Amino acid sequence: MGKEVNGVSRSRFEMFTNSDEAVINKKLPKELLLRIFSFLDVVTLCRCAQVSRSWNVLALDGSNWQRIDLFDFQRDIEGRVVENISKRCGGFLRKLSLRGCLGVGDSALRTFSQNCRNIELLSLNGCTKITDSTCNSLSKFCPKLKHLDLASCTSITNLSLKALSEGCPLLEQLNISWCDQVTKDGIQALVRCCPGLKGLFLKGCTQLEDEALKHIGAHCPELVTLNLQTCSQITDEGLITICRGCHRLQSLCVSGCANITDAILHALGQNCPRLRILEVARCSQLTDVGFTTLARNCHELEKMDLEECVQITDGTLIQLSIHCPRLQVLSLSHCELITDDGIRHLGSGPCAHDRLEVIELDNCPLITDASLEHLKSCHSLDRIELYDCQQITRAGIKRLRTHLPNIKVHAYFAPVTPPPSVGGSRQRFCRCCVLL
Repeated sequence: MGKEVNGVSRSRFEMFTNSDEAVINKKLPKELLLRIFSFLDVVTLCRCAQVSRSWNVLALDGSNWQRIDLFDFQRDIEGRVVENISKRCGGFLRKLSLRGCLGVGDSALRTFSQNCRNIELLSLNGCTKITDSTCNSLSKFCPKLKHLDLASCTSITNLSLKALSEGCPLLEQLNISWCDQVTKDGIQALVRCCPGLKGLFLKGCTQLEDEALKHIGAHCPELVTLNLQTCSQITDEGLITICRGCHRLQSLCVSGCANITDAILHALGQNCPRLRILEVARCSQLTDVGFTTLARNCHELEKMDLEECVQITDGTLIQLSIHCPRLQVLSLSHCELITDDGIRHLGSGPCAHDRLEVIELDNCPLITDASLEHLKSCHSLDRIELYDCQQITRAGIKRLRTHLPNIKVHAYFAPVTPPPSVGGSRQRFCRCCVLL
């Protein structure tokens, strides 16, 4: 092998001779061509590789394959493809997504781990064949791993988390959503050895209890994002520990955690002023009292999902309109106590004119066309949900559209039973769901 130039040996460049008639190959230095190829996606690189022998060498050079996402290219790949990729890319590869590749198993990923020891981001989301053996391989060979997505890999157990804790201390983000065999023991092992964790996605890990959250709160001071959706066993006790230990928290999802109360909203307000996203759908014990404390202390809130928080009233909207000027997305579906007056305050608040983009009001029976009038000045409003708001009319939506012509309005109008036809047959139409 000759001296390397930008990762390609001079001997490789020797094949670019005058016999290669393409003008681009004559005019541009091969180092520059290689640089250009580095910006191409997987599909384009493969096409370029078929143009000529010289382009094949450049296109398939490992330095061009630092980031690979096969999801939009081919989802039914087998393990041998991953093995071939790993052998070609070697130490160049930094990011690989095998999301949804059902045919990839432990054996292929062991070969991958051995060859691609500089991998930093790896998505195995939906790769249902993999087991704890894959995490053992990653632990042994991939110490630079920072982001790992194992969502829906249902064979993963606590052994995987213990292995990752031993071999991947730089781990910053881990997604083990729907890995429902994981318990507090796995979480404890993970967080004790990975103090830099910033994102934990534990959606659907139904065996997790407050004890697991206490370990997170005690060992993850850098935590920014936490998803605990449908972890139905957790209570205020564990979440308060999170709030007190994770002051950098910006995104929290506890939707479906029906045991939590206003105590959580008070703890967030007192400890997590950087909070931007809060999802508490179906947490029916939360009230205006808790949201008042939250709004008065968390002024950076941008997205809130309050669907089926059935106890909240216009009081919550008043507080949000006053104290949360950055609010962009707000879901109030099935909050049946919300009225036009609450929407009026929201529509006149500081977030309304330039920030508010989405508002969901499905199944809010007290909402009328007056609410749409209050939202006319929300110039950034992109979408509004109005399914089963029985006092909303087509005329009201039409008036809103005159002020916001590009808005997407999703509404439902029950079909009107046509009267019996008199004097001749008439075609009847039943239009139930209308996308306006």
